[in-house]
Amino acid sequence: MKLNKNLVGHLLALITIIIWGTTFISTKVLLKDFNPIEILFYRFIIGFFALIIIYPHRLKISTRKHEWLFAGAGLCGITLYYLLENIALTYSTASNVGVLVSISPFFIAICVHWFLKDEKLKSNFFLGFLIAIIGIFFISFNGSVNLKLNPLGDVLAILAAAVWGFYSVLTRKISNYGYNTIQSTRRMFFYGILFMMVSLLFSDFHFDAKLILKPVNLFNIVFLGLAASALCFVTWNYAVKLMGAVKTSIYIYIIPIVTVVTSMIVLHEKLTWMIAVGTILTLSGLFISERKTTLVKK
Repeated sequence: MKLNKNLVGHLLALITIIIWGTTFISTKVLLKDFNPIEILFYRFIIGFFALIIIYPHRLKISTRKHEWLFAGAGLCGITLYYLLENIALTYSTASNVGVLVSISPFFIAICVHWFLKDEKLKSNFFLGFLIAIIGIFFISFNGSVNLKLNPLGDVLAILAAAVWGFYSVLTRKISNYGYNTIQSTRRMFFYGILFMMVSLLFSDFHFDAKLILKPVNLFNIVFLGLAASALCFVTWNYAVKLMGAVKTSIYIYIIPIVTVVTSMIVLHEKLTWMIAVGTILTLSGLFISERKTTLVKK
């Protein structure tokens, strides 16, 4: 049974990452007609109601502490992460952002080590981190070759990766309480949307049915809402429940590969030698760090 659970966990994580790797492209396309908070709001509203339809049962929370954990997960993994990512895409390319957010396994491992105390970090972890940081510099300063350096977008992408580390710790803790995964994900969406409402008050949000119903926009909004949100958050959270936050995070390494290839095909973004070298260094550093990171079971 343990082997079967691991197999299911690996399969769910792989499917999730392949879909998530293409979301940078969809978001980049939508940014032509919508601002970051509008995309975020439409995406998770669709995802929230989809989860209600799929599993229309009310989640009963055991304690107030658990409710705070759901609220924290919604704030970190839904509102802050995607707001930072979407804004980053307004300054940087889809391939850049896709690569930079892939450093989140470092933040996940560090957060798990600090807050859950079940991850022992060795020297190879920091060696891998150094190699990946060098790769990030190659990717970030690629813009200087074409005199289009936008470090703000790259910084926001890295901040998004850091926020995902906190989200992973919160979902790991929530998964230990035995709640249904769909109900748990829906509760996180609820709090994420609630925090978004605050952001909407300070943005120029406006509903435009004509823009939403444009075929290309409608397709990408529905894709982000149903596949990338409703489906993928459930599959990812369930994979974390089966394999743990750090082990599941290995699959994040695939994101830049999917994103870079897709952005070349759909957005016709050019793969420069600096991006190629930076991608290889970043992924190499992540693999070195992860291979030498030892899980210590309590």
